[in-house]
Amino acid sequence: MKISKVRKIGILTAGGDCPGLNCVIRVIVKAAISQYGIEVIGFRDGYDGLVKNEYIALRSRDVSGIINLGGTILGTSNIANPYRYPVTQGKKLILEDRSKDAIANYKENSLDCLIAIGGDGTLSIASKLIKDGLNIVGCPKTIDNDLSGTDITFGFESAVVTATDAIDKLHSTAQSHHRVMIIEVMGRYAGWIALYSGIAGGGDIILIPEIPYDMKKIAKKLEERHKVGKRFSIIVIAEGAKPKGGKLTVAKIVEASTDQVRLGGVGSMLANAVETMTGLETRATILGHLQRGGAPTPFDRNLATRYGYEALKMAVGGKFGCMAALERGRVTSVPISKAIGKLKTVPLNHPFIETARAIGTSFGN
Repeated sequence: MKISKVRKIGILTAGGDCPGLNCVIRVIVKAAISQYGIEVIGFRDGYDGLVKNEYIALRSRDVSGIINLGGTILGTSNIANPYRYPVTQGKKLILEDRSKDAIANYKENSLDCLIAIGGDGTLSIASKLIKDGLNIVGCPKTIDNDLSGTDITFGFESAVVTATDAIDKLHSTAQSHHRVMIIEVMGRYAGWIALYSGIAGGGDIILIPEIPYDMKKIAKKLEERHKVGKRFSIIVIAEGAKPKGGKLTVAKIVEASTDQVRLGGVGSMLANAVETMTGLETRATILGHLQRGGAPTPFDRNLATRYGYEALKMAVGGKFGCMAALERGRVTSVPISKAIGKLKTVPLNHPFIETARAIGTSFGN
């Protein structure tokens, strides 16, 4: 066992859940105890646990057998922001600054470092806490793959596998009924899930936020397929896709959340438009939170484990304010400031787009 100046660390998982979170928790706890003799505690439900000082001690036996489990054994929250903490007074929602409580609980527990596992929102909060004096390292998580500073986030590949499986299943029913089938996938303001699953699933039309679509061109593509005897079509659409000159389709606004806008419903709107313009029978499926659930793929298990160990090494080495990242196949660290602020969207010259166009896939433009 190596001797470490760091004696105690905390872990939290915040934001939307995704496959692979338990892999990170597992490797941090096991390696911290066996390699360095470090005590580990896990805060419940993300930053909510840090604000309320609700945590559990984590021992090696507590994390055995969780590598294949989806979700997070610690729980999570995408509204518990210490700087905009939601409190209900009567029927009114008040957002309070509870950051002093979070900082006090960090110090009360004699933590040497906090490992924050999350995406843009989680790490943006971590950045503020770092400025307020806390030692924090980050671990990149999001199914959306929209976090800058790293080539890929864990959870993304598992979501793509789920979405691709759903597209595969829609193929048979689309073919049987000669329908246009639309599947709406997650991704927020980035089209990574739609692009990767759309190509893997053989989507005829893929609509992503980075390329605003033209309804007339979508209708023309579908009619051309129908005329040459292709009696069904698959459209994969990202929840953040929008028509040229149009707006995002917003399901609801969650005032207390770090990201207040909840996207959703663009698939159903597109289905109505397709039927109106082409007369082709059309159905929409919103895949939703199925993409967040289930066991992580082997790729995500390995990636999350590598990220978790890198985060622990950063904590032990005093490399605070940084996040584990993947650069050209190598796990390294980057400043958290490099990861937040600007979402990583699909470049218009991405080779996947070029490849898809070469085989006749339309992007609605």
